[in-house]
Amino acid sequence: MSELRFTSDHEWLRLESDGLVTVGITAFAQQALGDVVFVQLAELGAFSAGVEVSVVESVKAASSICMPVDGEVVEVNEQLDGDPELVNNDPMNEGWFFRMRPDDAAALDSLLDQAAYDRLIQDQTDA
Repeated sequence: MSELRFTSDHEWLRLESDGLVTVGITAFAQQALGDVVFVQLAELGAFSAGVEVSVVESVKAASSICMPVDGEVVEVNEQLDGDPELVNNDPMNEGWFFRMRPDDAAALDSLLDQAAYDRLIQDQTDA
């Protein structure tokens, strides 16, 4: 996986050179949330796909960040604890939420690629 993968819940995943996967929310999700005021950081440990591992709160709403595939959260972005605005300023880089080690890296292939995610966004904005 050399490119980003996405979930239908607007999370992005990037496979890093060390085999870990960085997870955050997309720019589309960040824009929908508005100004982020708080991020509840994930706990380290193993989680099943679909389980809530983090929460992001904005002036508009709170949103769950779920585990995209089965795996282990091995690192969290501690910077978000004191500077949740990083999610607004740079959601696809410095505003990442956690890094994980997937149980099966091939599971990432089942997630949306950029073209499929773009279609998802288009469908949601047309609705």
